[in-house]
Amino acid sequence: MSAPDRPGDGEGVNRPRQQVAPDRPGGGEEQGRLDRGDGVTLAWRRRGGRGPGVVFLGGFNSDMTGTKAENLSAFCAVRGQAFLRFDYSGHGASGGRFAEGTIGRWAEEAALVLDALTAGPQVLVGSSMGGWIALLLALRRPVRVAGLVGIAAAPDFTARMAEALPPEARAALAREGVWHRPSAYGDPYPITRALLEEGRHHLLLHAPVPLSVPVRLLHGQRDPDVPWELSLRIAEAITGPDVQVTLVKDGDHRLSRPQDLALLRRVVAPLLDGG
Repeated sequence: MSAPDRPGDGEGVNRPRQQVAPDRPGGGEEQGRLDRGDGVTLAWRRRGGRGPGVVFLGGFNSDMTGTKAENLSAFCAVRGQAFLRFDYSGHGASGGRFAEGTIGRWAEEAALVLDALTAGPQVLVGSSMGGWIALLLALRRPVRVAGLVGIAAAPDFTARMAEALPPEARAALAREGVWHRPSAYGDPYPITRALLEEGRHHLLLHAPVPLSVPVRLLHGQRDPDVPWELSLRIAEAITGPDVQVTLVKDGDHRLSRPQDLALLRRVVAPLLDGG
């Protein structure tokens, strides 16, 4: 995965309050914090523009300043398109603890941000875990979604992770409720029993996924974290007819090389143009 999850199922996410401040001079984005309703604030950045807008949903244990988010922001600026990115609780500049997050909690936060900070239809772009969150959000807010792009989308990853746990991880989870998983992208990060157990309530690929919006799935065939075949499973599960899968034979999990970013822009542009 790109980034981790926390416990919590969305309880207490109400009456959001915004704090808005200008971004750095010349940045073209405003930034602020959105109170979940329980004192935990979510950091966000957005730029105004025409619709449909683009909402970027980051991965597990990642943040909104990554290469893909920055590139999409610049792309939307050139087009005059609205754009929004944010950090889940426990990620990046947002409040909360990473080890207290779960798929349900982060999906609730995504819905909160969509409702509070955007207007009209949006194209959701989700990376890794963000692809799972994007699918959940599209099911929850179908009228607000004009299209969906998954980049190494990883729905149901908590179930696959639970099945593949080594014995020492199972022992740590049973004993302490948390296991610190080694990462190829930085320091080990906590995987909690709550994350794995709560994730069962949001599994998608055991049944048809009733989406009718255009869906585009990009996946590198050298992805060591999320098997590229998963994008084919997602495409098969979605009930709508307008689903396309693009495989990048030499692509990795992040798909953040210049040629990968160019592909992402080519895929997103027609969705913004209504095609």
